[in-house]
Amino acid sequence: MTYASATYVPETRLGFQFLRTHTWQHHVLRVAINDLKRLIGEPLPQGGVLLDVGCGQGRSFRLLRDAFRPDRMIGLDADPHSLALARDEAQREGIEAELVTGDCARIELPDASVDIVFCHQTFHHLVEQERALAEFWRVLKPGGLLLFAESTKAYIDTWVIRWFFRHPMEVQKSADEYLAMLRGQGFAFEHRHVSLPYLWWSRSSDFGLLERWGLRTPPPPGQREETLVNVAARKPLSDT
Repeated sequence: MTYASATYVPETRLGFQFLRTHTWQHHVLRVAINDLKRLIGEPLPQGGVLLDVGCGQGRSFRLLRDAFRPDRMIGLDADPHSLALARDEAQREGIEAELVTGDCARIELPDASVDIVFCHQTFHHLVEQERALAEFWRVLKPGGLLLFAESTKAYIDTWVIRWFFRHPMEVQKSADEYLAMLRGQGFAFEHRHVSLPYLWWSRSSDFGLLERWGLRTPPPPGQREETLVNVAARKPLSDT
């Protein structure tokens, strides 16, 4: 398989199959998009151009269409096989999506041409993270939104994830490090635009089973290693 990025880390067979499941779409994608909508606040932006970076197999398309009603939806991924499945998904859902085989660190779109960049569980797969974030900034219009939802090093570095999935471990970051990276690029957001979900599937050792059985009390924010970070960030209208 030839990928669009020279630094692409191919997913395991199990990981690839998991991204096709109802569990992924319903318990991961849907929950993240609903949380990002909450972080944006009302009214949600409607229309314009939406770029789904690392769109994978297109399981996000219907959820994004229903939330933002974009005039133009673009899905970008480095894996041609994923994009073939994304094309099938778009056809099943009756969605017109432009699918691009490309590298998040080298997006072939004009400057200031996108209203929303959706980056869900993509960034921890990228080796050239700084370049990718600079590309998100470049293609976004002033005032445009970056919807960023990520798993952190505390989750990616657990034995179960390392056993079943494949990631570039040298680039994994904490929630605070991801937030600092976004601010360093120039993205603007306040505390109310950030959430640190503690979902059952992101629990670092037991998927929350001990807590659900009443055998352990979940640690409060500030006393745990955060496993997820969601941000609704804006590119300011001007640099001044």
